[in-house]
Amino acid sequence: MSDTYNALAAFAQTWGLVLFVAAFAAVVAYVFWPSKKRKKDFDDAAQIPLKED
Repeated sequence: MSDTYNALAAFAQTWGLVLFVAAFAAVVAYVFWPSKKRKKDFDDAAQIPLKED
């Protein structure tokens, strides 16, 4: 039982880290990839805290 748990824990830690790093890189690439439509959307979203209620 302990060997199985340790093997699964090591697998989850290793591939979980790889998965989250890949997801983070994908989000960063999405945000910084040049696109006129997304730039307008992101600029509009950035101004939300400055708008009057």
